[in-house]
This record gives sequence, C-alpha cells and structure tokens, in this order.
Amino acid sequence: MGPLLLVLLLALVLFGAGFALNILWWAAVIVLVLWALGFLVRGTSAAGGRGRWYRW
Repeated sequence: MGPLLLVLLLALVLFGAGFALNILWWAAVIVLVLWALGFLVRGTSAAGGRGRWYRW
C-alpha cells in the first residue's frame, strides 16, 4: 500500500508541476506581447518617437 501511495503522490506532484509550468509559459508569452506592444506604441509617440515607457 505504501509504494502505491508514493507513486500516486509522485504522479500528483508531476501533474501539478506540469500545470504550473504551462501557466508560467502562458504568463511569459502575455508579458512579452504586452512589452512589445508598449515598445511599439511608445516608439511612435508625439515626443518625436524618443519617449521611454520604462523607468530604468
């Protein structure tokens, strides 16, 4: 019974890790798209195209 529970627990952990990694990949893609859009929109601003949208 112990090894069966251990295998089930391992499967649950791996499934959870895979789900979390999938969520992180989608979050990274969304952030990248927002960054690119902000870069393009700010690059064509009224300030002669030289405005910075970030603070660093």
